[in-house]
Amino acid sequence: MVQDSTKPAPGAAPAASARALLPTVVPALLVGVVTSLVLLGVSAAAGELQHALWQDLPDALGVGRYSVAWMFAMLTATGAAVGLVVWKVPGHAGPDPATTGLEAPVLPPAVLPGLLLVTALVLAGGPSLGPENPVIAVNVSLAVWFGARAFPATARRGWVALAEAGTIGALFGTPVAAALVISEALAGQRVRGKLWDSLFAPLAAAGAGALTTTLVSDPSFDLHLPPFGQPGWADLLASLVVASAGALLGMGAVYAFPYVHGAFRRLRHPMLMLPAGGVVLGALAALGGQLTLFKGLDEIAELAADPDGWTAGEFAVMTVVKLAAMLVAASCGFRGGRIFPSVFVGTALGLCAHALVPGVHPAVGVSAGVLGVLLAVTRQGWVSLFVAAVLVASPGMLTLLCLASLPAWLLVTGRPQMQLRPDGTAVR
Repeated sequence: MVQDSTKPAPGAAPAASARALLPTVVPALLVGVVTSLVLLGVSAAAGELQHALWQDLPDALGVGRYSVAWMFAMLTATGAAVGLVVWKVPGHAGPDPATTGLEAPVLPPAVLPGLLLVTALVLAGGPSLGPENPVIAVNVSLAVWFGARAFPATARRGWVALAEAGTIGALFGTPVAAALVISEALAGQRVRGKLWDSLFAPLAAAGAGALTTTLVSDPSFDLHLPPFGQPGWADLLASLVVASAGALLGMGAVYAFPYVHGAFRRLRHPMLMLPAGGVVLGALAALGGQLTLFKGLDEIAELAADPDGWTAGEFAVMTVVKLAAMLVAASCGFRGGRIFPSVFVGTALGLCAHALVPGVHPAVGVSAGVLGVLLAVTRQGWVSLFVAAVLVASPGMLTLLCLASLPAWLLVTGRPQMQLRPDGTAVR
């Protein structure tokens, strides 16, 4: 007998009514727009500061823009500047960034100016971190603070979800990424009613954030690599091997994270930890070159524009240096996220595979490398698949990535994550 699909299953919570969902639309849209504007404002300020620090100032001093001496000086000075803010500004720019992830804590309003300032300094100064973690933390805190006053009947967790979704939508220029992140988070919770009811308001916030970003800055993650047609058996083998290699490489950084973090924590003071981290980052920049600086999105576009422009050895050096730079920056106290530098690591790894074995298509190598590294670093399966897929505009790539994610996930699941507890031990 066929069950009537219009009736809820026994024991299932009823779906929310349109009357219950409709009032959430306006607050969600407002949160989405504001989260995007915060991200765009921080990014614009950081871009202007980066131009001044890396072009105007060295030109005025007659120093090479990306000479070894200038990279070393700028990264060390950035460490000192961030350390000063963390030391002196109220709230100390938030908690230890090694203990935070995409699910941000709600911070007191007094902490937010310092956190925004150090985020702009990090983005402009060259450390290998992205804006995602601190900007999500700022937006979540603002949404909870203002939302609780404007709509006191709305649960605090609702404002957190709206701000996280709006920021992720703004970061990637599409609400799909936010829907995937929230769906993955809800998988471990007991959801009342239909899943889409829980996604309704966050998806509206993510859409508003993505649309605002698109209208203002027109973001694009497509690397315009050589076209990739229908996948073959060789492509499947390459994707399996490269994704697994990326996962193993990322897990190397994950296992090293508590030890590197502990070494910097022994210095005890931000004016020692952060400048010391800047010195180490300067040495790494001297080894890896200017492409291993900053969050990495502009730099992967430069790599992808000429996949055959570097040797396998040069790609390998950039891969290891960028991963080490991200590890050091996240360990010594720089505020920032690890998604975007991980994308650079995976891109360089994939192009290294192409340089070693020309039969590995650049698009296959890059997507699989990014997938493996992101699975290890973020432990977010849907986000890893999404980011790896959007780098290459090819429907056939998604099949390869879904299959390649399986052995890579077996290598990372159940193991420590690249996030620490307050006592310095790794989260599992």
